[in-house]
Amino acid sequence: MNLDQQQWWNQFLTDEKGIIVDVRTEEEVNRGRIPGSINIDIFKGQGFIYQVEELDKEKNYYVYCAAGSRSANACNIMRELGFTNAYNLVGGISEWEGPIEN
Repeated sequence: MNLDQQQWWNQFLTDEKGIIVDVRTEEEVNRGRIPGSINIDIFKGQGFIYQVEELDKEKNYYVYCAAGSRSANACNIMRELGFTNAYNLVGGISEWEGPIEN
């Protein structure tokens, strides 16, 4: 499900089962990330799927990338793997106005 920045962040902040997933490359993550996010690089192909399959399907995942395209793909893959709640950040971190950590 695609959510705009405000919906995505506000929903995450009130979600006791919420986990933020950054699907960018390690190099991109090193330039700054949303605090508390875990990194699972979607470009790792099967490696990405293996890591996602280890996640708890009972949790809710707030997924982002640089601009929103990779994270939309990640949400689709997660749904195919049986995750019911995966939320894509429209616009990605490039349009993010919330907190950033380096």
